[in-house]
Amino acid sequence: MKLLKEFYSGSDTEVLVEKSDTGNKNYYIKGVFMQAEAKNRNGRVYPKPILENELTRYQQLISEKRSLGELGHPDTPTINLDKVSHLITELHFDGNNIYGKAKILPTPNGEITKSFINEGIKLGVSSRGIGSLQTIDGINQVQEDFKLSTVDIVADPSAPDAWVSGIMEAREWIYIDGKFMEQQIEHVQKTIRKASRKDVERVAAELFESFLKNL
Repeated sequence: MKLLKEFYSGSDTEVLVEKSDTGNKNYYIKGVFMQAEAKNRNGRVYPKPILENELTRYQQLISEKRSLGELGHPDTPTINLDKVSHLITELHFDGNNIYGKAKILPTPNGEITKSFINEGIKLGVSSRGIGSLQTIDGINQVQEDFKLSTVDIVADPSAPDAWVSGIMEAREWIYIDGKFMEQQIEHVQKTIRKASRKDVERVAAELFESFLKNL
């Protein structure tokens, strides 16, 4: 499966500032976090049934407060805890749009995000996940193995088309027991090809042992 990232413009993102019972300000962002059945700027389409199934799974992460997101646009489906900026508190369908709400956390990157909001800087969101693609009638359609990792906060680019497509062509990912794992297929293949005939079994065993240690 490949890493898939989709950007959604800051024009779709609303900022909320709410006062808590203690008088402190709580910052939120809300708006369209994902879209189904529409070809996006990366040329991909997410069928609604696939997103509905994945949204059902993701609700458990929200209920357990494990639906963390980052400030920035990482090239991995895993969450870097030192870069967390927000907690996704809501995700729901309205038509073909998935609307979300996220609370900005009092982390270093969360405080940076609050500063951006206070300065009126336009922010957008970017979904991040892994999945397979199948080309149908010239359109890359996301398949049933899609797994949503999170929705990140990103700067709203003045030229959206300049954003990278987000598919890491040289890297593959698998989803095992709730974890995203990178499959270094090309590295494994090259290592085995370089091994002499008498060392192939030993090299393959070492590579397999290394893979198991990373699970």
